[in-house]
Amino acid sequence: MYRDVRVQDLAAPEARDLIEALREEIRRHDHLYYVLDRPEISDAEYDRLFDRLRRLEEAFPQFSAPDSPTQRVGGQPREEFPSYEHAAPMLSLESIADPDQARRFDERMRKAAGERVRYVLEPKLDGASIELVYENGMLVRAVTRGDGRVGEGVTENVKTIRSVPLRLRSQARPVPPLLALRGEVIMYISAFEKLNRKLIEAGLEPFANPRNAAAGSLRQLDPRITAERPLDLLAYEILEVTGQALRTDREVLDALRSWGLKLPEKIEAGEGVDDILEYHAHWAAERDNLDFEIDGVVVKVDDLALRDELGVTAHHPRWAIAFKFPPRKEVTRVEDIMVSVGRTGVLTPVALLRSVEVGGVTVSRASLHNREEVKRKDIRTGDLVRVQRAGDVIPDVVERVEEAGRKRAEPWSMADRCPACGARVVERGPITYCPNRFGCPAQLKGRIQHFGSKDALDIEGLGEETSAALVEHGLVKELAHLFRLRPEHLLALEGFAERSAQKLVDAIQRRKRPELARFLYALGIPEVGVSVARDLAEHFGSLEAILEASREELEGVPGIGPKMSEAIRSFVEDPRNIEAIGSLVAHGVQPVAPRRRGSEPLPGFKFVFSGGLARFSRDEVKKLVESLGARVSSSVSAQTDYVVVGLEPGSKLDDARRLGVKTIDELEFIELLRRAGADV
Repeated sequence: MYRDVRVQDLAAPEARDLIEALREEIRRHDHLYYVLDRPEISDAEYDRLFDRLRRLEEAFPQFSAPDSPTQRVGGQPREEFPSYEHAAPMLSLESIADPDQARRFDERMRKAAGERVRYVLEPKLDGASIELVYENGMLVRAVTRGDGRVGEGVTENVKTIRSVPLRLRSQARPVPPLLALRGEVIMYISAFEKLNRKLIEAGLEPFANPRNAAAGSLRQLDPRITAERPLDLLAYEILEVTGQALRTDREVLDALRSWGLKLPEKIEAGEGVDDILEYHAHWAAERDNLDFEIDGVVVKVDDLALRDELGVTAHHPRWAIAFKFPPRKEVTRVEDIMVSVGRTGVLTPVALLRSVEVGGVTVSRASLHNREEVKRKDIRTGDLVRVQRAGDVIPDVVERVEEAGRKRAEPWSMADRCPACGARVVERGPITYCPNRFGCPAQLKGRIQHFGSKDALDIEGLGEETSAALVEHGLVKELAHLFRLRPEHLLALEGFAERSAQKLVDAIQRRKRPELARFLYALGIPEVGVSVARDLAEHFGSLEAILEASREELEGVPGIGPKMSEAIRSFVEDPRNIEAIGSLVAHGVQPVAPRRRGSEPLPGFKFVFSGGLARFSRDEVKKLVESLGARVSSSVSAQTDYVVVGLEPGSKLDDARRLGVKTIDELEFIELLRRAGADV
């Protein structure tokens, strides 16, 4: 239905109907995936729906809409954030820390109600509070908490968060004329750690904890940066609503859920202080097993009328408390301070600690971030220090603990040469770099791993351990040497046999014609992430044009400003970088320019694979087919163009015969790809 009609053959009324149908279908899949965690289709199928919608909207701009799923990708950078007053004050909660305080709170609530009080119990999310305002079901505004009464408008950034509905769902409950709700923007711990690794590799300062990462991502002036950050939004309170009769907080939560909002996990009802204490104890024990940060639990009176009677103070509501967990900090001794060298040459001081358990995790090392941070905290070898898991995740030295009468070591200072290669280091603000970008073995290990990573050349088997082994055994002294590896070279490495060695060599050789955008990202150019690499490739069309582009020409690419253009020019003006790129080309690497839209040799073709292929893995063949404008489906239908029959085919072959769909073997498939221009 959605892909069988060519855009140019559509009349305006047909296009309008198709656009709206696609939008509704994509919204449904967004809700299934990002809110309910129950996807119904593959990522590739979703991408096809999305691409079809985007092309239709480009061809028929008169049907553009602010709530279209295509508006999530992020608009142009803003110069500043506007200020907005909240629909109702976003107050903080009174914090308590011990059971006696919880008992006194329960006594006050029972006295006010004259009877036993029912509570709503929630984990206290440690993220960034946000207000979302919907008018007639459409998201019109997203505002940070600010001072609780006035915040900053970050609507375009919040639109990039997939769990935020741009239009409220109305299937189960009518949407109100006005809805202002409060939620928490969070970053999951696993995503936070991955983001920090990328920032460090890019020579940028990492975030201290997931909360800072979420808040910092929300306040990016360029929404496209926010779009690349793995954020989620959980709703938990209505600030203002019209046209709805809600009596309890449980009804509020049910309403939010029915409108398509995602809610925090494990919200429970409770009566009395015993339920409060049991809930608090449960989450205190579970917090180390979670993939998101909580710093306590929230206790709220369920009855909304009773809340109104209890009222609020100038700072917090009287009907709720935050029952906090104790901080996770321990004291240990610094046994040494070493320096690690990252992929981009950033030198990071690391404290080697006498092992200590912090929040259930044994910590033996902690980042000291940079030389200025070491100086500010005055950390020296032998010092007694207080350590915490910053944001309860990354080990962090909080402060030095005074020890009267103990003689201290000499102040620590950063060496003037790289510990990995001996090159003289350079300083840029508080950050220290090794400039020997392609000659430093510590950097080379990380660069090889990055070069073969999923968003770069996607070389299967080229992970951290293999990358390190290739450098340590002298097999790879620059990136280009990857393409002269032979299976017999790898047999000396631990874990490699003839088959695995051949498999890695084949995987590397198949990446000699990478997409230009992937190649640019693989080079590790400062400031050039996945989306910027794609923008550069589409704008300039060739590697040569990018290398020759002036700062002014680079800034002509939407989203690239002076800082980014300067970083790119500094990279290409370094003769060592140009030499490394030239060596890759000399070893047969030929980046492929992006195809112009509509020029794919197999546009709209649908392939189904039955049985295993001798030459390709399923992921490889899927990417190859999609690069030619076709798509891979998991089931055979009358719209399938080809069923490729491999080894030990299954029921899909029977389906093809029953439906009269053309079948081809692997050799015929390869020939078809070659006729379409694929290098196979």
